[in-house]
Amino acid sequence: MGSAISGPADEAEGCSVSPSRTCLGDLPESCITSILKFLDPQDICRFACLNRAYRDASSADIVWESKLPPNYHFLVERVLGEDPRCMGKKEIFSRLCRPNCFDGGTKEALLDKTTGSICVAVSSKALKITGIDDRRYWNRIPSEESRFSTVAYLQQMWWVEVVGDFEFQLLPGTYSLHFRLQLGKTVKRFRRRTCDLNQVHGWDIKPVRFQLSTSNGQCIVSECYLGRPGDWVQYHVGDFVVEKQDTPIGIKFSMVQIDCTHTKGGLSVDCVLICPCNPQHA
Repeated sequence: MGSAISGPADEAEGCSVSPSRTCLGDLPESCITSILKFLDPQDICRFACLNRAYRDASSADIVWESKLPPNYHFLVERVLGEDPRCMGKKEIFSRLCRPNCFDGGTKEALLDKTTGSICVAVSSKALKITGIDDRRYWNRIPSEESRFSTVAYLQQMWWVEVVGDFEFQLLPGTYSLHFRLQLGKTVKRFRRRTCDLNQVHGWDIKPVRFQLSTSNGQCIVSECYLGRPGDWVQYHVGDFVVEKQDTPIGIKFSMVQIDCTHTKGGLSVDCVLICPCNPQHA
């Protein structure tokens, strides 16, 4: 049978072969879908270009459901704000693989189309920042370097405290949490990126204290001096483990520098990132 089946090149030419031979387009759609669901998304899209039979089979729910994470119902409802029963699996996959803002634009989720892992970013707008409403200390400034188009900028303060909490349904596995920070304020001059470091001070005297705790009893504390002025740096707070697939996990995190013997300033706070340590587990 194998010697009597034509290749993709024959199919691309309209399958102009002997009537006694079988071409790829003659395979039942159920057989094609059974094959496609074992392929990567990129390969599925390539096969969809062969002919109508493959194009129709490549849109089947059974093909794309195998590419979705087990908690995709939760993701559609929480992230996309829609009913998964009213959407095709291919559409769900396609939309989740694009950056999606949710919770009033204060958070963003993205599904990796290759590994099926989910990453979440929490904007500075969703964080509780001491003194954020007093413009003598903090300002929210526009930024092209933030996925949320704005960052919180500290001019000067004695007591620096940034706290956040987040509840989400993550797949079992190990996840890392990072603060994305920059010493300095990014500005553009003559269409060139530069960083204003005039207000940066106080971060080399005492370290910043990071803390992470979860609703299943995990707690991590770490300390780090902030450095690399002018560069965005992802400061690793710690790792936590998710064990239950169908139960949302609560996550609390913070960064503080409350030594009142000196002021601190010139800090840009973009977001908090939560990503799997090993994408194969997500």
